[in-house]
Amino acid sequence: MKKVLILGCTGSIGTSTIDIIRNTPEDFKICGLQCHSNKEKLEQLAAEFHCPSLLTKNNNQPENYQKLIDESKPDIVVNGIAGTSGLLPSKIVLENGIDIALANKETIVMAGNLIKALAAQKKATLLPVDSEHSAIFCLINQIKKENLKKIIITASGGPFRNFTKEELENVTVEMALKHPTWKMGPKITVDSSTLANKGLEVIEAAYLFDLDVTQIDVTVHPQSLVHSIVQTKDGMMYAQVSEPDMKHPIINALNWPNNKQTFMPDFDIFDRTMTFMKPNYENFPLLSYAFNCVKNGNAYPIAFNAANEVAVAEFLNKKISFTAIANSVEKILQDDWSCKITSFEDVFEQDKLARRKTKDLLGIN
Repeated sequence: MKKVLILGCTGSIGTSTIDIIRNTPEDFKICGLQCHSNKEKLEQLAAEFHCPSLLTKNNNQPENYQKLIDESKPDIVVNGIAGTSGLLPSKIVLENGIDIALANKETIVMAGNLIKALAAQKKATLLPVDSEHSAIFCLINQIKKENLKKIIITASGGPFRNFTKEELENVTVEMALKHPTWKMGPKITVDSSTLANKGLEVIEAAYLFDLDVTQIDVTVHPQSLVHSIVQTKDGMMYAQVSEPDMKHPIINALNWPNNKQTFMPDFDIFDRTMTFMKPNYENFPLLSYAFNCVKNGNAYPIAFNAANEVAVAEFLNKKISFTAIANSVEKILQDDWSCKITSFEDVFEQDKLARRKTKDLLGIN
């Protein structure tokens, strides 16, 4: 039986993980829980699973994460924390040599090379939980990296994939929070509607799988049934297909390297429609900015993530327009972010600098 520590236990990833463990008590036991601010829910879960090891944002310091790990003694940690604040816990988990089921893409976007080196040094396994990266991870393990030609990351396209530029100018917060296929938190839902989330996934894939920008492509697939595709050197394509439910990649990470029968229903392919099209890079420029960040490397991905995070928060607070998100990121990326990233201190310093510049740009105190 694996002991599981869940970070971000009241969010969408945490909730799905808990549902998996409720359905497979013979395989997994919750040994620790962390949440951002929903203390009432946290205490309910602690009582249900007889789990004494808890942490909330009020104690969100490195030493408290270390204490949580020391007390709970997990075999695997699920990091479902949203945003940049998920990086530090990922670092601490890996420093302890513990496998991590990683749903926090910012960990890799901001510090991919450092995180991979740390995982290798501590002999811990990085198990991607984003549905796209989980699919690519599984497919590459099947076809072997030496046979890989390229990957194709699928995107739902969000709720505005057929909007004109003029229509995008009038997108409201309420409109952006209605995702057509996935149920997620507000920030990632907005990111999905701007395709910034897909941009972050492009950066994440480049670091996770050691890929050149020319080996990564994106296709809009509105049904969200194909979770990504790999192409081998002979031109053949292999896809992972399932219902759009985050429990699938979480189960895969929790059970890795085994593939077990689960409580989830088998996928039924009959009478299903699957369509694929090229993204509209002109209307959704954040995706193209992300590709440029992969090319430029260094602190460009950090700046992309930080500027987008600040701008999305302002949009959610109804201070800026929907299209101002991409405009803000573009302006920040025009600065020089070519400094080498050699330590986690460099990462946090560049993140802080990009946030300050974005706030100055948007007139935030």
